[in-house]
Amino acid sequence: MTDMPGPKPGRARGDAGVTTAAAIARLAGVSVPTVSRVLNGKAGVALATRERVEAVIREHGYRRPETEAPAAIVELVFHALESLWALEIIRGVERVARANELAVVLTEMEGRLTPGRAWTEQVLARRPAGVIAVFSELTVAQQSKLASRGIPLVVLDPTGEPLHETPSVGAANWSGGLSATRHLIDLGHRRIAMINGPVVWPCCRARLGGYRAALEMAGIPVDPELIRDSTLYVEGGLQDGAALLALPDPPTAVFTANDLQAHGVYEAARRAGVRIPEDLSVVGFDDLPFSQWAGPPMTTVRQPLEEMGAAAAEMMLAIGRGEQPRFTRLELTTELMVRQSTAPPRSS
Repeated sequence: MTDMPGPKPGRARGDAGVTTAAAIARLAGVSVPTVSRVLNGKAGVALATRERVEAVIREHGYRRPETEAPAAIVELVFHALESLWALEIIRGVERVARANELAVVLTEMEGRLTPGRAWTEQVLARRPAGVIAVFSELTVAQQSKLASRGIPLVVLDPTGEPLHETPSVGAANWSGGLSATRHLIDLGHRRIAMINGPVVWPCCRARLGGYRAALEMAGIPVDPELIRDSTLYVEGGLQDGAALLALPDPPTAVFTANDLQAHGVYEAARRAGVRIPEDLSVVGFDDLPFSQWAGPPMTTVRQPLEEMGAAAAEMMLAIGRGEQPRFTRLELTTELMVRQSTAPPRSS
């Protein structure tokens, strides 16, 4: 396809906003079929031409004609599918999708936080009812492409600071960290460690903030030696739990950023001959189904993962109907679930 000559991208005088593919083609200096290929994520367009068309779309906007009905699917994107954490979210999204006669298309990015170009083009070609990105980051260009095609985007548990214009769903992580640490303080613990996840992620930073706030309000100094940044997996809890227990003055309690880390601490304690909760109290975060069957059953902060998935799906569908969300950021409450992994320290 040979592109037609035309003016460079730019807003025409008196132009109130581009709403048609023909207008985009005129401003970008290309043919309407070329614009259609870009809009639908199809191949056959030179990179420079594609970027020129996308620049016009971002500047002037594009609204999909009402006659182009979206496909009856929801795109659900995860950075990784390695625990029941993801399954709980999938259940919530699927519940809402099923009630609205929609299917769920699942994409796993094998640990990457941002989908690649191939994914973007596939989504544009499928034209779903909406996209839910879980613990993932879409670039500004990817968000602009979805918006220009009228595909709603909702981010669940964003890994970066939530943008005001991007609707997002999360949990009350700060208050969860506060309640977990307060529980340990109320039991009499004073040397309370925290195994956190990467602090660049808002959820981990907020949980650490709640931990620090609880200590400060109780007049307990925050000891940097007792704070570990780790991975959000069993291996992270095992490694850093072992390091904490090997300290000359080990903690009597550990609060972890998720249940997987807490299970790693359980194993570190077993290997060190440390009993839970007699010698060490442990509090997790998430309340994944298997945590209540741990030995002993785990005290943890319940994160309403299934409800978060459902809320993200409902928000996405509302945006697709043209409704303006009342809140662009929705945080669901967390709840401390007290079980048998916490007890007063032996010295109290």
